[in-house]
Amino acid sequence: IGATINKTGSFQFEATRVGKDTTLAHIVRMVEEAQGSKAPIQRLADVIASYFVPVVIGIAVITFIIWSFLGPHPALTFAFLNFVAVLIIACPCALGLATPTAIMVGTGKGAEHGILIRSGEALERSHRINTVLLDKTGTLTRGEPAVTDIVAVPPFSEEEVLQLAASAEHSSEHPLGMAVVKAASEKGLELYPPSEFNAIPGHGVEALIEGKKLILGNLKLMKEKGLSLNRLEEKADELFAQGKTVMFLGLDSEVVGIIALADTLKPKAREAVQALHRMGIETVMLTGDNRRTADAIAREVGIDRVLAEILPEHKANEVKKLQDEGKTVAMVGDGINDAPALAQADLGIAIGTGTDVAIETGEITLISGDLTGVVTAISLSKRTLRTIKQNLFWAFAYNTALIPVAAGVLYLAFGDGGVPSGLHFVLGNYGFLNPILAAAAMAASSITVVLNSLRLRRFKPARF
Repeated sequence: IGATINKTGSFQFEATRVGKDTTLAHIVRMVEEAQGSKAPIQRLADVIASYFVPVVIGIAVITFIIWSFLGPHPALTFAFLNFVAVLIIACPCALGLATPTAIMVGTGKGAEHGILIRSGEALERSHRINTVLLDKTGTLTRGEPAVTDIVAVPPFSEEEVLQLAASAEHSSEHPLGMAVVKAASEKGLELYPPSEFNAIPGHGVEALIEGKKLILGNLKLMKEKGLSLNRLEEKADELFAQGKTVMFLGLDSEVVGIIALADTLKPKAREAVQALHRMGIETVMLTGDNRRTADAIAREVGIDRVLAEILPEHKANEVKKLQDEGKTVAMVGDGINDAPALAQADLGIAIGTGTDVAIETGEITLISGDLTGVVTAISLSKRTLRTIKQNLFWAFAYNTALIPVAAGVLYLAFGDGGVPSGLHFVLGNYGFLNPILAAAAMAASSITVVLNSLRLRRFKPARF
């Protein structure tokens, strides 16, 4: 009800989160933490800077000693000026600003486009991703399945099959179970709460209703329980081929009906997958669905590879297998059962419309749940890393070029009084750099790095 104005009437509402627990506060906190974090490339720059400082001090001391003995009169004055110029111009400000400024602008730009990046490390790691693993329900699809077909075995009617299935799923929190209950309620069917209930993760449920033992689940569960399929496999195959999820209803020792459900693809899911392909990234769909259902959906979206009939507890193992193949894997998921896989992946990307557990586990969160955010996050990462490398190159090139000038090597070229008149303000009469200009050059190098990082503000995601 955010941004809603109640003009007439009254209603009751409950604030489930306040203060620091609100979504807005959570977003602000994540962005602040990301902007204050260090990317691995920053740690490399820090290590280089730790060696760079003593080396520069050494160069400055050597410069002072050399010009104290070999410099023009007054030798000590010029030696001291060169000593100061080296220390000023070699101040590693640009080196220190190269990474954090780009990270700050990059994470801020991500938040602007609905992409929350938890750390600079996650932002850097994103550019190396070559395989994206996509959960099906709630990630590729809306996660709102609806009953489309009911097939009953006489003497049972379609209403009876739906009523029994909905009774078994009476208190279910699974999307498929909730869809069956919703379909039964829409038809006005009376439900019978089960006296016994047992959920079988990745397969289905068992329930005892009015003394009757019901089993509702996938084909694999029916075969494990030894239930007769009553020639329903052929009809189920037709539904599988249409990309539908099929639930079998078993009563006592045989299957008495099947219920087919379909989930619609998210808008732009197909476009997002195509964009990933253009970036040279392999796409893999991970689902607990039947192989034929999964293949049908994968064909519709354009997925390269399908991992079907995967139990929730095995998802992380599938990520590990891909990593063992030498792939750098990003996992995109939204549910509680995706959390281990999100943690195992090189980069966990959580759908913002999913569960809190998935969001907390993911290193990147797509607030809107739009899959094009995956493409944008990877593109932004590549752009940010390119900017950081440009900054570091400039910082090193600047120091490499100007430290020798500050140390007085141009004296060897110009000698006593040989400096052109146009360069007197910069190099004096002997080719020695003015310390004031050395300070200006140092400041200019830092400003250049900051301005280059600010160019990231012009980043625009691809249009779909």
